[in-house]
Parts: sequence; structure tokens; C-alpha cells
Amino acid sequence: MIFEYCPKCGEKLGEKEIGDEGLVPFCFTCDNGWFSFSYPCVLCLIVDENDNVILTRERADGFYGGVAGFIKEGETPEDAAKREIREEVGLIVEEVKYMGSYSKNKDTLMLNFICIAKNSKLKISENELYSAEWFKINEAQNLVRPVSITKKLLDNYMQSKNI
Repeated sequence: MIFEYCPKCGEKLGEKEIGDEGLVPFCFTCDNGWFSFSYPCVLCLIVDENDNVILTRERADGFYGGVAGFIKEGETPEDAAKREIREEVGLIVEEVKYMGSYSKNKDTLMLNFICIAKNSKLKISENELYSAEWFKINEAQNLVRPVSITKKLLDNYMQSKNI
């Protein structure tokens, strides 16, 4: 988020050079700089003990991807990953492994995880997903966008398992 107005007093921000940061949106009324920030999110690739993966779709004509969502205030990224998976597909995660981050755009910072869960029946959130299902990992490779974070997670997982 890039600030145009002071979140504290509502005045239009100007610019002021602050240290090594360069020009920063600045409230001359409050004498405070307001740095832009990104909203932290998680993206999870869920795998089972046999290297099957869950892919989700938000709409019928959409591409397949992983489970994703925003991190709530006071929540760790790992807890957010577990919560999102429980909410969207109804599974309990056994293990969460951080795989890196990606800045999707100026407003979103994606923290990427491989999450291990038992292969069981999914309870799909009708509020968030159109569909979700288990796939063989080799099949999953062909169902996601060739240039996507989910594809990178799949590739990294397959390399780590020598698949």
C-alpha cells in the first residue's frame, strides 16, 4: 500500500528525504514518514506421503493453484498456512516447510510453503473455492500455469524428492 494521505490525521502527504531511504511520503502536520508496505499472504502446496498434491480452483474456467490466503494480525505464517488449509479443504496439516517468498505485486508478499497432510476426503469451502482435488504430482505439473508460483513450488518439491 502506498500512502497518499496521513493515516493518523488525514492530511495530504508531501515528500521528505529520510536518511538512506530517499524521498518518503511524509506528513508535515504529524512530523511522520509513512513507508509503503505489502500485505503478507501464504501460498501452500499440499502434498501427502505418496507425493500426491491438492490443486484448487476459484472458478470453473480458472487455472489450478495452491491454497492461499492473508496472514491475520498476530498470526505466524505457519499458523496462517495451517488455518487456510483447514478452512479451504478441511485438512489438518502435519508439517509446514517454508520454501521462500515472492512479491506478487506492490501490495502482496507471498510466503510459500510445502505442507504435508494425510490423503483424505476434502471438505471444500464453498465460500472460497470452486473445486479442489488430489492429483498425482506428474499430472499436477500440467494443470497449473507454466509461469506461476504454484509451478515453482511443484518444481522445487519434485527436485527435493528426486521425482
